Amino acid sequence: MISWLEKHNKISLIISILIAILIFYMSSLTFAAGVPGPEFRSKPIIYHFSIFFLFSFFLLIALLKGEKINLFLLAIIISIIYAISDEFHQLFVQGRYCSLSDVLTDSAGILFAGLVYTLRIKFKNKTKKEYNPDLYY
Repeated sequence: MISWLEKHNKISLIISILIAILIFYMSSLTFAAGVPGPEFRSKPIIYHFSIFFLFSFFLLIALLKGEKINLFLLAIIISIIYAISDEFHQLFVQGRYCSLSDVLTDSAGILFAGLVYTLRIKFKNKTKKEYNPDLYY
């Protein structure tokens, strides 16, 4: 599946854009005043980590295409800037606030996506080198 997305990297870019729109929409929602209960506190962490993992993972696929590791840093920087801008956007939404801990959670998801995708590229390249059909004919 990932190989197919690498070959059709424009689809990965579209998915990244759709996720960015979803993030913006979710950040635009207002909430009633009050402090959420303890059972709710872990859910935003899971949301922030996973949504920014997905955003940066698809952005990495779109930019790197399974090969261009030199664009890795660009994809990570774009993702982190978007995470910061998302928190800044929440300053202007009633009932929301800007949180450094959210940016750090977003960044953890982004960096984890970078690690996962980098390992995938290295594993794919190692497998290609180990099995070279030209060596057997």
